[in-house]
Amino acid sequence: MRRLFFDYCLIVLSGVLYAIALKYFVLPSKVILTGTEGIATALSYYFESYWLFIALYLIFQLALHAFAFARVSRVFAQRSLVVVSTVVFALLVLPEMRFADPEPQNERIILVLFGGILSGAAKALAFTHRGSTGDEDILGAYFAARYLKPVGSIAIVAAIVSTAFGLAMELLKNGQFEPVVNTLMYTCIYIFASAETLNNLYRKFKLTMLAIITRRQDVVGNAITATSGHRTYTVHDGTGGHSRESFFVVRTIITLEELPPIVTAVQSADPECFYYYHDIEGISGRYYIAPIG
Repeated sequence: MRRLFFDYCLIVLSGVLYAIALKYFVLPSKVILTGTEGIATALSYYFESYWLFIALYLIFQLALHAFAFARVSRVFAQRSLVVVSTVVFALLVLPEMRFADPEPQNERIILVLFGGILSGAAKALAFTHRGSTGDEDILGAYFAARYLKPVGSIAIVAAIVSTAFGLAMELLKNGQFEPVVNTLMYTCIYIFASAETLNNLYRKFKLTMLAIITRRQDVVGNAITATSGHRTYTVHDGTGGHSRESFFVVRTIITLEELPPIVTAVQSADPECFYYYHDIEGISGRYYIAPIG
């Protein structure tokens, strides 16, 4: 019960952080968000209505949460709904403040970068505790598990449609090409800052090869399988180049999220072992990663 309460406190915190990123940094800088949020922001910029953004944001998220319940998991959908509800509530009650001048010749780049970092951190916090900030993150959770890709990568794909729509709306409103290109540049900066922050902080779908040099291969192998029941390992014979002594190399492919507890278990099983790990790219589609939630 205490763990559940702690998880929900952090879920609510992620919603507050995301709302702060939107209200004080992203929306004032007039960048276009990804997915349906991007459509909501584009229409709110066109009609110059903050309330329109909140209304459209809520409508789109409710529709996507139906998909989350059906195709991702019930826990994930419930926690994502808590985050989105927190975001909407915070957008309504947060006071009006201005931290920087959003005009391009002044501090717009600061708003864009910090907003991207803060929103990416909020997304990572929600994902870590089996929820999301909604929108493309729901699709990201689904496709990441299906294709074993980092969840932040989905945001970049989702941004293509929303950015095109937003730029078309701005061109229609202003009738000038230069502001459209300017918005495109800042939007790209925001998207990549947010996606990279998310991918670096949330490591469930990033894979690594862990290699352990040991003489107690059975004990080390048991430690791996006991810590993560759906992981296995391979054992290879080795000979020291200097000592000429025989040893074994135990290798396993795990996620970066699983790495800390497995390393702790391996060190407990064989304190004298030597281990190293490195990131890997490209793996069979049969590789199993537990669903979010």
